[in-house]
Amino acid sequence: MAAPAASWSRPAEPREVAVAAVLAAALFTACWALLHVGLWERVQIRDTAVYARYGDAMAQGAVPYRDFRPEYPPAALPAFVVPSLAAGAGAPRERYEHAFEWLMLACGLALVLLVAGTLAVLQATRARVALALTLLAGMPAALGSVVLSRFDLWPAALAAAALLALLAGRDVVGAAVLAVAVAAKLYPAVLAPLAAVWIWRRRGRRAAVVAGAAFAGVLLALVLPFLVVAPEGLAASVWRQLRRPLQIESLGAATLVALHHAGAVAVEMRASAGSQNIAGRTGVVVGLLHTAVQAGVLMWLWLRFARGPADPERLVRYSAAAVLAFVALGKVLSPQFLVWLVPLVALVGGRRGLLAGALLAAALVVTQLWFPFRYWEYAREFDGTVTALVLVRDLVLVATLAILAGPLRPRLRTGCQDASEPGALRASGS
Repeated sequence: MAAPAASWSRPAEPREVAVAAVLAAALFTACWALLHVGLWERVQIRDTAVYARYGDAMAQGAVPYRDFRPEYPPAALPAFVVPSLAAGAGAPRERYEHAFEWLMLACGLALVLLVAGTLAVLQATRARVALALTLLAGMPAALGSVVLSRFDLWPAALAAAALLALLAGRDVVGAAVLAVAVAAKLYPAVLAPLAAVWIWRRRGRRAAVVAGAAFAGVLLALVLPFLVVAPEGLAASVWRQLRRPLQIESLGAATLVALHHAGAVAVEMRASAGSQNIAGRTGVVVGLLHTAVQAGVLMWLWLRFARGPADPERLVRYSAAAVLAFVALGKVLSPQFLVWLVPLVALVGGRRGLLAGALLAAALVVTQLWFPFRYWEYAREFDGTVTALVLVRDLVLVATLAILAGPLRPRLRTGCQDASEPGALRASGS
């Protein structure tokens, strides 16, 4: 038995990673197809109606932010207009949805290949490659039909491409792609401080300045045309995202609803800003607390990364932790946000990676237990069972963040890649 175990612990050869990527892509496609049968097909909550309205308007010559006001940043727009162009502007909704799903499938398959490439750069073991790609490939089935009708695979693929470029030593390319990711959905901005530290520590101040200029230049190129043509519309889009109230699936909201069931506090749902939220002063206060805690934890993660060595494994782990902090501690926690987490957490190695991946997989499955099937029971009636599921999911995400960011016990540190943390050798008695 020792020989097979030793074989799995060896670094995977490039050819083996390529084969694993092909198999993972096939599994991802099979899971995607599975979502088109049974309850997955019949019960869905879709955003594609909004996307189709945006895409059709652009296909017919309308200027975003001036002629209509999308709620998303400029680099998100291709994900809306490409299906309109493929299906034909004004085509029946089913044709648009079909084209949109094909586009998201392409993004998902690209994501599989990018994660496989990153594992090859990290010289991951055969076992690590197999587990990481299995987690990613199984995501559609684990999370459910939400992946079919949200565009989050697009920014997730961009963020993964930026991380791969940075790890491969292509600093300017990585910074430029990261800028596109930020312009597609704002969350990859939490990776920018890590990227800056990584480049500065690995290749010096000049390289960091050049990469920073590339990041700023690409971001400006994507935003400036709309800022010139429709400054008010663009500002309204950004402000809409920043001022969103406490969404009912966030940790704070789920806690308030649980306390509501216990008779400790009265809460009310109110729909606004495209979501269902906790109304009133209590929701505002808890939302502000969420934002403060989220910002504090992100600052702590960035500083902690800067204090340690610029090691590839640390960059991967802190990237996963930063995005997880943004999601788990944010005042909005929509189901599709979990798409952002899977490719990053899947890359984390060692026992941290195994435990974090298992917890994230559990969070995906628990999310699917209520979304979309019982979402409205929670949103409209605060159903007790669904409340418990939402709270458990949110706490599992916080536990996953603790695994990625917190200190390991001394007995787990010995021989692990996490020994690169400041003080790890002293804690392990070395």
